[in-house]
Amino acid sequence: MEDKAQFPPVNPVTSGLSGRCPRCGQGKLFNGFLSVKKACSACGLDYSFADSGDGPAVFVIMLVGFVVVGLVLFVELSFQPPIWLHLLLWLPLTVVLAAAVLRPLKGLMIALQFRHKAEEGRLDNPDDI
Repeated sequence: MEDKAQFPPVNPVTSGLSGRCPRCGQGKLFNGFLSVKKACSACGLDYSFADSGDGPAVFVIMLVGFVVVGLVLFVELSFQPPIWLHLLLWLPLTVVLAAAVLRPLKGLMIALQFRHKAEEGRLDNPDDI
């Protein structure tokens, strides 16, 4: 059963990064910090299609890792502080940046999944295996 409701197109980047419904842009996408609601409270879109998997975590590792490692190298080569100062600076920064970026990236991946009608891969003819 395909959804036949008509909604104006919503920019997946703005709706995803803000944690809004990818169809109407009004309802909330998340129930908690990272848990996705069952459906949109505004338009009724069923969020059962939403499966971002490990994609957001991979992008968080790449983005936050790039920033933190760059800063660590700069500070180490410029000032050569003791290891305890590195731990004191970079562990909290890594946790805070990862927590700040993970939810918007998960919302973005779900919105792009909706926009491009991404589904689990299926073979047309399972007898061809």
